[in-house]
Parts: sequence; structure tokens; C-alpha cells
Amino acid sequence: MSDQTTLEQEIAVEQRHLDRVYARLAELRRAAAEAEREGYRLARVGNFGALVERDAMVFHAAQRRYVLDAEHEGLVFGRLDLRTGQVLHVGRLGVRDENAETLVVDWRAPAAAAFYQATPAEPMGVVRRRTIQSSAEKVTRIEDDLLDPESAPPELAVVGDGALLATLSRATGRGMRDIVATIQREQDEAIRSPGNGVTIVSGGPGTGKTAVALHRAAYLLYADRSRYAGGGILVVGPSSVFVEYIASVLPSLGEETATLHSLGSLFPGVSATRTDPPEVAAVKGSLRMRRVLERAVRDAAPGAPTELRLLYRGELLRLERAELDGIRDRALPRGARRNEVRRAGFDAVLAALYAQARTLRIGRLPEQPAFEDEIIDRPEFREFLKAWWPRLHPRHVLGWLAHPERLRRYAGGVLSGAELGLLAEAYRSLDGEGPTIADVALLDELDALLGKPVQRRRPQRDPFQLAGGVRELSTHADRQRAARAAARERPEDYRDYAHVVVDESQDVSPMQWRMIGRRGRLASWTVVGDPAQTAWTGDPQELTRARDQALGRRRRYRYELTTNYRNSAEIFAVAAAEIRRLYPDLALPSAVRSTGVAPVERVVPAAGLPAATVAAARELLAEVEGTVGVITPVPRRDEVAGWLDELGGGGRLQVVTSLQAKGMEYDGVVLVAPGEIRADPGSGVRTLYVALSRATQRLTTLEPAA
Repeated sequence: MSDQTTLEQEIAVEQRHLDRVYARLAELRRAAAEAEREGYRLARVGNFGALVERDAMVFHAAQRRYVLDAEHEGLVFGRLDLRTGQVLHVGRLGVRDENAETLVVDWRAPAAAAFYQATPAEPMGVVRRRTIQSSAEKVTRIEDDLLDPESAPPELAVVGDGALLATLSRATGRGMRDIVATIQREQDEAIRSPGNGVTIVSGGPGTGKTAVALHRAAYLLYADRSRYAGGGILVVGPSSVFVEYIASVLPSLGEETATLHSLGSLFPGVSATRTDPPEVAAVKGSLRMRRVLERAVRDAAPGAPTELRLLYRGELLRLERAELDGIRDRALPRGARRNEVRRAGFDAVLAALYAQARTLRIGRLPEQPAFEDEIIDRPEFREFLKAWWPRLHPRHVLGWLAHPERLRRYAGGVLSGAELGLLAEAYRSLDGEGPTIADVALLDELDALLGKPVQRRRPQRDPFQLAGGVRELSTHADRQRAARAAARERPEDYRDYAHVVVDESQDVSPMQWRMIGRRGRLASWTVVGDPAQTAWTGDPQELTRARDQALGRRRRYRYELTTNYRNSAEIFAVAAAEIRRLYPDLALPSAVRSTGVAPVERVVPAAGLPAATVAAARELLAEVEGTVGVITPVPRRDEVAGWLDELGGGGRLQVVTSLQAKGMEYDGVVLVAPGEIRADPGSGVRTLYVALSRATQRLTTLEPAA
């Protein structure tokens, strides 16, 4: 029998099973729809119990129908033939037939672990592992691994050249794809790490750290949904480009409940994309900035009155600057939050005025409460209080740093003269261009130092109240559903996550660790990164302290990924040579495949760089089916994007800086001016190492001639 005939027969076998699975899926979908309709019919009973039951039935049936629809594509992707003779099919969700027999095992279930963890050295009872590729409801390809030849029956067929390499050779789309069908053993061990404590995953470029982190989030939601869906999972990435890239992975795994943020969007109402030069980011990210900010929040607001003058019953009551400053200092002891003790400052001003009035022996002076009521009623006094101790937003105080005199006063003795100069220069553009990514952590720190203004609790709005006092007609179930929705709604600045995922953790500054830590006080953690790729140029000991404080004393589980699945061996050899400039003895991951295509290195005249960039991008768009990334030095990004405007690329072309490229993956990469990236004295070589390791198939570097 020919290999082609064997392949066709085996595909037919899997097609029959797939047909059975999709037929059962259609039955389950119809049952869910019928349950939803039945729930609505319960409302006709007319009692409150039936209405509550209706609401519950409709909610759960609709939720089940959504899951069945979301996992339709590529539902079954694996098969295990066990030594016992049992056959298990592995897929995106568990499916049982009408007799409760298993048709598909959910990939996160313990029974599916062998699909990812079994090896020829340790087959875990698996004789043959098969990966199944499909399009819609049709099997298109199968690949087998024979793990235990001695236990294989004579009739067992083995086809294909290896599922992993076949999958890795496929073109990527604009977003990151899930790896649920090709997870490898060391990745699976990290994914299934215990839910408590801190799981730390390290590995070089292309080892699948990000994919592991996201699949781990999906695994935790499966293993303990009430805990992780109830408390929420926060995923933090380095940039908005990166977050957009990974946004489709969890939904493709059937999980919609995780919250994704970049470091520039963690603070409510801010979405920063600007980056600072490494030396400036190191200053802004240092824990010393907390001392600078502590001084700032205790200072008088710009334009605040320096004295208070009130005429009371013919006598002038007057508080000078020194006394006002003393009142503010006493009302704001160390550790107090300025916005939260505002009333104490106001009370102290009133007390000082009353004491002065008594000293002046004003006739018929009322008791202090009556005196204070009389003063508070005066509009000029209320205007003084608002100007002297205004409600402050973190953006107000951050803006104070743009004034050189204030910055010197706050940073004196904390930062060096050179560091002070860097900050002064950086904050000149704050008003016009807005905060940078590093500033977002400072805004969050200021928010913690200022506190929230004390406000009256507003009564909860009735969602069924219309304009003019008219109340919308609603059922009991409608009101119950609205109440549940209100209970589930999280505030914009939610800080009680059950699990926090930090990707590209090697670039998180000490101040950023403090920001993330405030959102993970009750959480378990997954932290992934590669120290060799770090762009952080500040104090490493300070960084370690801040990270350990954020993670707390939770138990640590450590995993190292050692195989580079992204780059061809030819491409990774170039990246490896670059990082060995800094770390000659660094243990690097092994690239598992070779394309036989060497990277292209071109030196072009500086004046010809625009044309050469357009030509190189056009070449790669023709050579690869997937995405092409043009990676530039940070200052050149907009300039290079302008060169490529006319090229288009049909959505397959993306221009990013060397910092935005962190965590990204492209089929082809054009790297513009690598020497300029390398020249940065802080993290240049490490950043170039990252840029060189983004391509899966083709790499072209363009170096302008000196």
C-alpha cells in the first residue's frame, strides 16, 4: 500500500470522527437554543420563582451557545493512541456523546497533558501522538509521532514529517496565533504550573514565552473558573503594539474575561505610547523618584494664595505665608494623602482664624462652631480654600515637574545634577506631547500619594428610570439581570485581580513594578521574560527589590524554555553573534529548523536608504505570504513610515521601533540602520539582539554607509 493511500485512509478515519463531533456539536447547540427558548416560556407561569429560573436558564444557555460557536474552527486538533488500546481525541473544549462517552478531551484537562508532555524517552503510556489540521469541518492534514514503537500494533499507521515543524513553517497573520495544537513539553509544564504563588518563565527569543503566558491564563480559567473569572486576570505587555498583537489569542481559546493592558495604559484615562531615551527612562523608573514625588505632593500648588486677609466685625484677620505653610504641613503628616486630609487643612485654617479673633478681643465673639459657620458662608473665604488647597489630579502634580525651579527643589539631594538635567529636558515637552510610558508609573505613584478626594456617596441610578420621572416597564427578571450586571461591573481602576501576567518582564522598571503590584496584591502571578533582552539601564539591585516587593513572599515556581521555535537557524545565528558581544558565555536557545536561506546584509549610501528600504520591503512582501515588519531606531520610526506610505502592503506591512518590536513576530523583517541601534551606550546591543530575532523566514539588514 502506498504512502499516499495510507495518508488518505488515515485522513478518512479522522474525518469520520470529526463528522461525529460536529454532528454532536450541532445537537448541543440546538439543545442550548431550546433551553433558552424554554427559559422564556417559564415567564408565562407568572410567579417570581419562575421568573428567576427563567433568567438563570437563559443566561447559562446563551453562555453555552457562545462557547460552542467560538470553538467551532479547529475544534479537534490531536489524537492519542494509548498503550491500553484507548484512543483520546484532544481539542479546544470537551465534548461527550449522548451516552456521556468522551468524543473530545479539553486540552486543559489532566487527561490531555500527555499530548504535550509525552516524549520517546518518557512516552507516558502514549504509543502514537497525532496532530490534526482542519479547515472548517474538513480534515486537511495529519502528522504523527511514534513515541513507543515496541508497543505499537503491526497495523498502526504512522504518517507525516512532524507536526511542529510543519506548523512553524506556516505564515503568520497580523496577530499572534495560539499554539494550542503544538505546545511542547517544557512549555506545557509551565502552563500547568500550580495556580498559587509565582510562576517565573524565562527563555531566549522564539521560545514561546508569550504563548505560554497566555495559554496559562486560559488553563487557569479552566482549572478554577470561579476564582479567576470572578477576580479577573490582568495581562500586562510592554507596548500598545504588542497588546494589539496578542489580543486575539485568548478569545481563540474560548476565553474573553482577561483584561489586557500595556505599561502605558495601566493608569485610568491615559494611553501613552511615547518612549524616553534609556538614560531618561532609567531616572524616571528609579525608586528615588518616589522621594521626589513625595516632596511634590506636599508643596503649595502653583498660584496658591500666600496670605489670607478677612475683615471680621471691623477687625482684620490675617494669616501670613509662614503660618499657612505650617498649617498645611501639620495637616499633612508623613504618610497622609493630600486629597483625603483636605478637610483637616480647612479646619485648621478656621481654628487659626478663631484663635486670632480671640486674641484681638473682638466683642461678642460667638462660640467657635458659630464663628466657623459665619466665615464659611463668605464666598471669598470659600474661593481662598479652593485655591490654597485644591483637589489635585496626578497629572496636575506631574506637570509641576516641568517647572525647572520646582524640579530642582523636589529632586535636590535625591538625584544627581546630570539626572536633574535629563529630567528637566525631558519634561519640556510634557505639556505639548503628553506623558511617556515611563511617566504612567509616576502618575500611578502620585495617585497613591494624593489619594481620592472625599466625596458624598451618590445614590445608585435606577436603570429603568426615564426622563421626566417616568419609569420604564420591566419584569422582575429584567431587574434581577440589571442587578447582577451592576455587581459584575468593575471600576476603571480595578485592583483586585486574582492573577497577573507580566510579559517582557525584563523591561519593567522599579516604579512600574510598584504600579503593577498595586493591582496584584491579592493575586497569583505569571512572570515571563529574558534577562538578555533587557533595555533597563538602571540599578539592578533596586530593580530586584521592587520586583520582589510586588510579588511578595509567595512561593516561586521557575521554568526555563530552551528551544527557539521562531527563527530559522540561519537568522538566529546572526542574532546570537550580536548578543555574544556582551555575554560571550550566555546559554542561548537552540533553533530547531533550517531554511537554507541566509539573512541578507546590505550597506547602502545614506542618501539611498529610503529607496533601499522600499525595495527591501517590496522584495519580502513578494517572498513571504505573511507579515513583514520594518524595524527602525526609535527616532527614525515616523521618517521610515513616510518612505513606505505608497507601498501599502495590504495590511501585511508594519513599521515599528526597535523597542516596539519586543515580543513581536514577523515572517520577514527589514532592519533599518542596525548600527544606530547598537550605538546606544546603555542597552543598544541587547535591543539589536531583540530586533534581529523577530523574523521567522527572511531577514534583511540595511546599514547606511558612514
